[in-house]
Amino acid sequence: MRSSGILLHISSLPSGYSIGDLGPAAFDFVDFLNEAGQRLWQVLPINPTDGINGHSPYSCFSAFAGNPLLVSPQMMVKDGFLHDKDLRHIPVHTLPHVDYVKSAVFKHKLFDLAFSRWLRGADRQDFNTFCKERRGWLEDYAAFMIAKEVYKGKCWNEWPAGLRNRQKKSLANFVRTYKNKIEQVKFVQYLFFRQWHRLKQYANSWQVQIIGDIPIYVNYDSADVWCHRSLFKLTTSGQLKFVSGCPPDYFSKTGQRWGNPVYDLAKIKKDKYRWWVARIQHNLQLFDYLRIDHFRGFVSYWQIPA
Repeated sequence: MRSSGILLHISSLPSGYSIGDLGPAAFDFVDFLNEAGQRLWQVLPINPTDGINGHSPYSCFSAFAGNPLLVSPQMMVKDGFLHDKDLRHIPVHTLPHVDYVKSAVFKHKLFDLAFSRWLRGADRQDFNTFCKERRGWLEDYAAFMIAKEVYKGKCWNEWPAGLRNRQKKSLANFVRTYKNKIEQVKFVQYLFFRQWHRLKQYANSWQVQIIGDIPIYVNYDSADVWCHRSLFKLTTSGQLKFVSGCPPDYFSKTGQRWGNPVYDLAKIKKDKYRWWVARIQHNLQLFDYLRIDHFRGFVSYWQIPA
């Protein structure tokens, strides 16, 4: 069927919590699309962003995880993870743009509160199933994010050698030492995907389909590169050999230097494209249609010596 729709990222939805989220405004937008006869809602990547790159949706710590800043406090109340009174003292945000810093501060406080309350008596069956189904990326992502916290935001290539190189003993010791913190990261992902799938089901119930978007490249400072160094053009010590970009063209006389690590396509092929297949499968569970940003790079890509 011929269809039309609107591109609007989740963070741009109306909200009193410093950033648009997966709460009531997202459901209202689905209602608006349906009433306007629109059948497609396109969003930008929904992965966890970083402040260094201005929280660009195309610059993420993981190609699989969801962005905690998009979790709705109101839906956490609805699901029993928070109480109404927990939101009373949050300052209402009235600026016309997103305040990532303010959002991160108060949402992490809410996550701390919800997690500690959940630990005291929650039914863990649904959470355990969630973790089991996403074991292929969730455990490494959670460890990565806590290591980022422990080592004051440093890139993984600056961590102690044992953890940097994912030596079994060092990694096991780290996971054991920070077990509770790592579980909280998993808990927040559980909240995100719970809310995301509810929104998608609601959209689909009104015949509104969601178009997702994934960047072709990933960040060097990401759980993906830390865990899968062999799939990228890196030195034996894990340093960048090449970075991504594009040659001079109509838009830029000098070309562009994006700075992402470049894929080692020969090794990816030898590995039977396992990481890419997993990435596509994961995203097709989240979206009805999938756009790959800069897909042209699969045919012909531009690399720059790092």
